Amino acid sequence: MPTPMAVRVFILIPYLLLLLLQCLYTSAAEPIFYESFEEDWVGRWHPSNKEGYQGFWKRAKIEGHENYGLLVSEKARKYGIATILPEAVEFKDKPVILQYELRLQNGIECGGSYLKFLRAQKDGWTPDQLDNTAPYSIMFGPDKCGATNKVHFIFQHKNPKTGSYREHHLKFPPSPPNDKLSHVFTAFVYPNNTVSIFIDEIEKKTADLLSESFDPPVLPPKTIPDPEDKKPEDWDERVKIPDPEAVKPEDWDENAPYEIEDLDATKPVGWLDDEPEEIDDPDAIKPEDWDDDEDGEWEPPKVRNPKCEDGLGCGQWMRPKKKNPAYKGKWYAPMIDNPAYKGVWKARQIPNPEYFHMEKLNLEPVVALGIEIWTMQDGILFDNILITNDEKIASIYREQWKAKYDIEKEQQKKEEAEKAARENAFVRMQNKLFKFLYDMAELPSLAPQREMLLALIEIIEENQVAVLSVIGIIVVVALYFVFRLLLNRMKSKKSTFEGSLSKAKKEDISCDDDAEDSEGSEDKGKGKEKVFEENSLADEFVATRHRRPRRET
Repeated sequence: MPTPMAVRVFILIPYLLLLLLQCLYTSAAEPIFYESFEEDWVGRWHPSNKEGYQGFWKRAKIEGHENYGLLVSEKARKYGIATILPEAVEFKDKPVILQYELRLQNGIECGGSYLKFLRAQKDGWTPDQLDNTAPYSIMFGPDKCGATNKVHFIFQHKNPKTGSYREHHLKFPPSPPNDKLSHVFTAFVYPNNTVSIFIDEIEKKTADLLSESFDPPVLPPKTIPDPEDKKPEDWDERVKIPDPEAVKPEDWDENAPYEIEDLDATKPVGWLDDEPEEIDDPDAIKPEDWDDDEDGEWEPPKVRNPKCEDGLGCGQWMRPKKKNPAYKGKWYAPMIDNPAYKGVWKARQIPNPEYFHMEKLNLEPVVALGIEIWTMQDGILFDNILITNDEKIASIYREQWKAKYDIEKEQQKKEEAEKAARENAFVRMQNKLFKFLYDMAELPSLAPQREMLLALIEIIEENQVAVLSVIGIIVVVALYFVFRLLLNRMKSKKSTFEGSLSKAKKEDISCDDDAEDSEGSEDKGKGKEKVFEENSLADEFVATRHRRPRRET
């Protein structure tokens, strides 16, 4: 069975080999941009100083690893940070690969963790001015809050006719993993207008940037409804109309009621006409503190007349209602096809002044990189941000993620196994507890309370908090009785010892008195000194027995 250290070494071997390959390969081909955060980012990355962006960025060690990342360190904050790229990223004849690692060390309930690949900003713009209005070419990465849980891919495109920019969102984007492990997100933007989204080296989505896969589509419609066109006043869109020639029948009574009295009904024999339905409660007693002057005359509460319950009914008898056979309700003319129907009116189509056509998407060059998010969670960690035109370079850098992921996955399995073991131990303890409680409820001496006890046990069994409370109470009570038992034993031993000592003293004194009569005053003094010495030794022994032992150092 290999040791955990051996497993770690085995996992790290391919990682080290890949680092060597990376060094050999990247010596000939360098990425456009790469950030590992192994060195201090201050001076290269600039936190936003715009109002509201109070989140504090930290360079922090990744949990379980020796390398570093950029950490979201506080909850419920807006965060902004940006850096200028060493060169502009063009979307022309080469693929552009956007890639970064992300670890949600504390999970996430509501917040973003995406990157913004910024296009050229207005004159005088600096990275510390980043906010949510900064224009970008592509926004890529996870976002979760409420019903939203997706990996965004959004790009802003400039209409060549109007010069205005518009956001285009990928429809049905993939969902990010929901755990606390490191993951790598990669977007391949190809020259043939295709984008492919990968999560942990697995393809999740591929779409055409110029197709209906984006909302709204990049290419506008050729024609649009004429905004100046108005529906004619005589345009009739009604499919059916009331028959204008229909006449209400003469015997149609719109005022006839829906229900009428049943004249065939007769009062049941035994109906108590003179008995009220409610009577004063004969068991009610006027409260002793009732004051007629302040509270008014006391009246007993009403109860149902028992005579009415036993008989067929009380009070005034009334005939029941029945449906009126003459009822027809309000009369309406029947509907007929509308001879003037022209269909649903639509404005005429005119050429779209914003229409354009293109064979290749012309995304704006990326000149800066920013992280501009709002999140309720801390512990979001960004690492190994990469922009390159070479898929092999992206693959090599993903191997760094793979080595970290394998270590984290192994640790996760270990923690899950330990958690399962703890839960199994708790379940076993819980089963023993309830077996004991059910056995107690079956004792003959508790027979009168058995049903109540069983119901109480079932309630406790369904509530985990109550289970823990019962276990805690049992432990406390058990410790209390153990302590009392030990204390009583100590008191009993002390009393026995002191009684024996007192008896010994009396016997010694009696012996000394007899010796005094025969041997004289000198021997009497010696006897008293002996008794005094023994008494001192006994007192010292008792004191030593109850003295707290000195702590060894």
